[in-house]
Amino acid sequence: MALADTQTNRIDLRLVAEMVTPGSRVLDVGCGDGELLSLLAETRGVDGRGIELSREGVAGCVARGLSVIQGDADTDLADYPDDSFDYVILSQTIQATRNPRHVLEHMLRIGRRAIVSFPNFGHWRMRAQVFFMGRMPVTESLPYTWWETPNIHFCTIRDFVALCDTVGAEKERAVALDVAGGRVGVSAPWWFWNLFGAQAVFLLKRG
Repeated sequence: MALADTQTNRIDLRLVAEMVTPGSRVLDVGCGDGELLSLLAETRGVDGRGIELSREGVAGCVARGLSVIQGDADTDLADYPDDSFDYVILSQTIQATRNPRHVLEHMLRIGRRAIVSFPNFGHWRMRAQVFFMGRMPVTESLPYTWWETPNIHFCTIRDFVALCDTVGAEKERAVALDVAGGRVGVSAPWWFWNLFGAQAVFLLKRG
């Protein structure tokens, strides 16, 4: 089945799926209700596993017939052995972890490759809301008000690049998406992505 034929409307999930080699062993961290795991099973034939903090999310995954356990990325990734998966994926979740560096280091230890997607807090619309309205931004990719958000570590694309350099992660592929889901110029410098990318997806491996 082609990716375009699947049910998901989230372009970032389709992009993540494109980065995964068919038949791979995959761990989806913070897998929510299993939308990405289902997409990967349908289109890439992966051997997928998931870990999800919320009971509601785990129940949604089980209802889809997925192999998912309840757990916390900040504490439970330490229990997984080295190289136990081909890919470890963290989709739109790193900003909600208590220790993003710790989580990323475990992902790169557990998996031969890691895929991370996240909303870009450096996007010009975010900056404009802070500058002109003097309030924390609320957007499509970050839809929560400041007092109810699960996000505790907002970052920009340049922040994430700096984190990758700090932990010695090699960036195999990176894509920035604008608010309409279109790809921001592939050869553009980081500052351009940081300004116009509403979200980003990185494929990483150990350096």
